[in-house]
Amino acid sequence: MASVDYRRLGSSGLKVSPLCLGAMNFGNDEFGCDEATSLEIIGSYLDAGHNFIDTANVYSGTLSETIVGKAVKGRRDEVVIATKAGAALGPGPFEGGTGRKHVMKAIDDSLRRLNTDYIDLYQMHRYDDTTPLEETLSTLNDLVRQGKVRHIGVSNWYASHIAEAAGIIEARGWEPLVSLQPQYSIISRDIEIEIVPVCQKFGLGLIPWSPLAAGMLTGKYKRGEEPESGSRFASPGPFQQIWRSVVLRDRNFDIVDVVTAEADQLGVTPLALSLAWNVARPGVVAPIIGPKSVGQLKDNLAALEVDLPAEVVARIDQASRPRMGYPQNFYQLRP
Repeated sequence: MASVDYRRLGSSGLKVSPLCLGAMNFGNDEFGCDEATSLEIIGSYLDAGHNFIDTANVYSGTLSETIVGKAVKGRRDEVVIATKAGAALGPGPFEGGTGRKHVMKAIDDSLRRLNTDYIDLYQMHRYDDTTPLEETLSTLNDLVRQGKVRHIGVSNWYASHIAEAAGIIEARGWEPLVSLQPQYSIISRDIEIEIVPVCQKFGLGLIPWSPLAAGMLTGKYKRGEEPESGSRFASPGPFQQIWRSVVLRDRNFDIVDVVTAEADQLGVTPLALSLAWNVARPGVVAPIIGPKSVGQLKDNLAALEVDLPAEVVARIDQASRPRMGYPQNFYQLRP
């Protein structure tokens, strides 16, 4: 078994692998893999010495949590399980959101599906502006005190949400947020402007989702060509159509061209280079990978062996700099 350099998750004492195994593909008929393959991937990841698995109660219609629970049976104590609640499971008023009624039911449902007594990291999947923030935070604090949850985090929150939550938590003496799960890749670097500094200020570690920009940074999508059958952007549904309009743009293909050229010079894959870049970013603890086979898992883990020269990072950063609006661009111009 290879040695793994575990990292602390934010301000907590929880030690996790530098690449988190994402479970959104597991049991997903549209663009993922079946249960048998999912169990094989999880087993191979754990056998390689890694310990951090991220899922959510809505993934694959709740099947993802069930698969993760089966995979870690008999080795639960060596695994860090992260799951999420807040996204809607159905049309009812209490089937989503971060209100107390939904969250208290959601945690029990997740514990049952995962076949465990506790969740290591419980995350709110999105911000809920219909629920008072104090209600959400007090509920999460109660779950920690009850022993159902060890640590709490959030996903897809604004910098202002994080700062407001930190103020409430400090005033009330409640359990702190230890992580943020944001979209972050060479193609999507918007969080560097305000969200990363706020997370560093308040001790939240970053667990980036889509560090390969839904596969675009692997080079498998070609400019002017339709996505291949079976790929995420070829799948039906509004989510995939939105992603296509956001990701498959000329600017992003220009960035991929730079990444591919730099990877060729280093003798590594664009995938490995892109993950290595992400792992090394300030504030990042563990990017989330989403392999659909054991072979893809090995390709992802190989990124941990890549050492990026500073000049390569500088060229990639120059090609992919996020566009800054006011007031950031104003302060850049000041002497």
